[in-house]
Amino acid sequence: MQINAEKTKLVTNNTDGISTDIRVNGEKLDCVNTFKYLGAIIIDEESKSEILSRIAQTTAALAKLKTIWKIALSSKIRRMRSLVMSVFLYAYESWTLTTETEKKIHAIEMRCLRKLLGIIYSDHISNEEVRNRTRQAIGPHENPLNTATQIEMVRARNKIFRACQDNPAGHSARREKERQTEKKMEGQHPGMDRHDAGRRHEEG
Repeated sequence: MQINAEKTKLVTNNTDGISTDIRVNGEKLDCVNTFKYLGAIIIDEESKSEILSRIAQTTAALAKLKTIWKIALSSKIRRMRSLVMSVFLYAYESWTLTTETEKKIHAIEMRCLRKLLGIIYSDHISNEEVRNRTRQAIGPHENPLNTATQIEMVRARNKIFRACQDNPAGHSARREKERQTEKKMEGQHPGMDRHDAGRRHEEG
């Protein structure tokens, strides 16, 4: 595999005391705070910039469908999922959620649902009523746009990551496992030192 140093960027989570002088074929890689990869924004902080970008693209995708909404509500929901929310949820697995970004996610979801129903904010219809109306078209236990399900998955993943970061025992266990793997690759077993392992390979 060949790496194009000019197109390769380096993003770090914590650069305190860590050298970022990494080179490919003698060429130093650029250390950046953010860059775009396959349409997704990769950033060294929270995912606010990426989510705002996704919201803008989702709004644009929603506007393109304004001429096809004179169809059954269930058909509208299917098209919204495949043509609009797929744009919003692209690369969502990498998001880091905060209370602020979750509010923005719920806001774009409600904007889409109100568009489906032809409801404007001056109609003073609650978000819960909007959800109930859309659920009636597809089933009472199904999330209309699947957004809540995806966000819950991200929230659960972030919770696991934080638990791992806060648990020194987890790091110790992983380091010990890596050492055991290294020993096995070198042919070492309990009670055998490196010298014995080397002699065993020579004899084999």
